[in-house]
Amino acid sequence: MIVDTLIHARWIIPVEPESVTYENHTLVIDKGRIIDLQPTDVAKLMYQGTTTENLATHALLPGFINCHTHAAMTLMRGIADDLPLMDWLQNHIWPLEQKWMSEAFVRDGTDLAIAEMILGGTTCFNDMYFFPDVTAQQAIQHGIRASIGLIVIDFPTVWAENSASYIAKGLDIHDQFRHQPLITTSFAPHAPYTVSDDPLQKIRTLADELEIPINMHVHETLHEVDEALAKTGQRPLQRLHNLGLINPSFIAVHMTQLTAEEIGLFAESGAHIVHCPESNLKLASGFCPVAQCLAAGINVALGTDGAASNNDLDMMGEMRSAALLAKAVAQDASAVPAMTALRMATINGAKALGLDHEIGSLTIGKSADVIAINLDHLETQPLYDPVSQIVYAASRQQVTDVWVAGKQLLKQRQLTTVNLAALKTNVAEWQHRLSR
Repeated sequence: MIVDTLIHARWIIPVEPESVTYENHTLVIDKGRIIDLQPTDVAKLMYQGTTTENLATHALLPGFINCHTHAAMTLMRGIADDLPLMDWLQNHIWPLEQKWMSEAFVRDGTDLAIAEMILGGTTCFNDMYFFPDVTAQQAIQHGIRASIGLIVIDFPTVWAENSASYIAKGLDIHDQFRHQPLITTSFAPHAPYTVSDDPLQKIRTLADELEIPINMHVHETLHEVDEALAKTGQRPLQRLHNLGLINPSFIAVHMTQLTAEEIGLFAESGAHIVHCPESNLKLASGFCPVAQCLAAGINVALGTDGAASNNDLDMMGEMRSAALLAKAVAQDASAVPAMTALRMATINGAKALGLDHEIGSLTIGKSADVIAINLDHLETQPLYDPVSQIVYAASRQQVTDVWVAGKQLLKQRQLTTVNLAALKTNVAEWQHRLSR
């Protein structure tokens, strides 16, 4: 049988079933989907590939799903480092955005983010930023999968003048991209302290009607929680629960300030958490109690946050940080083992976005969103367990090849859909503008 692509690999880590690694197996891809997974000697008898990849020192695994990004903020990488969150936002990031935000800023910043993410093995990202239509267009152009956040804030920006306008524009974008195979949408109210009750109730109703998720920064800092208590007498999570938002379609980003009661409530609701360990560490925002949340049955995914507060979009680094930080916070070396961290970066992200039927594992019938990591580096030798080496020792520079829906976006470390020279020129021009 002739198929589009055969990938012969030393190891295949499908993520589902969990804790299974296949040695000397072949992934069979046709028309953008995984149609078989067989021992290589069997696959060679059964299939002939239009394209064949021989990756004798590589592990194949599902592409990483970066569940929280502000992609265009790559243009502000390193511009206001080593500051607390509210100082960083109010005195540096928001003034820069007010001065420079435009379609061109989002286009060029998103291009930079997409190139970085593909090089690091990310095949899907969940974004929250201005001009979301531009982000969607750039994702389509470069062939990466994206969940586009339909941002809502109470106050005016260059994107919209009030919450009603944000919602109306978001609905237009949902309609515009609803038939694009690589694009999904979610409502993205920024945070409890920037979005009031009326728009949140409207968003909840619309999300239910459209059957799309809601993702929001929640309990990111102690200051946020204390300020809400002082103003309303309620912790933000309780307020969102009272408004009916905390349900299986809700994605809470950060969640560094949680009581045992809140963990129980959240677990009962079926809602999801996106953990951003490196951004939270850099901004000294606090620690999400990941081990407790997982033990309670909460689906916990991983995100990098924006490059302005991380300062990279490296999901392999995020996996390692998540695993190590969880052990320290829980004071338990067995908390968040390597396979759990890998699931947080893949299938858990797919579940949070409602895409686990399509991506997140190398399962027959799913989209061929696949990455290859070369483990034949000194830094990952000797090799006893490929999952352990990927989480604790490998770097994103060892990602050699990336496919999304069967299309190769990275081939032997070369980007196939990004003009690097033009991108670097654009980025240099933005650096000049923003540093004036």
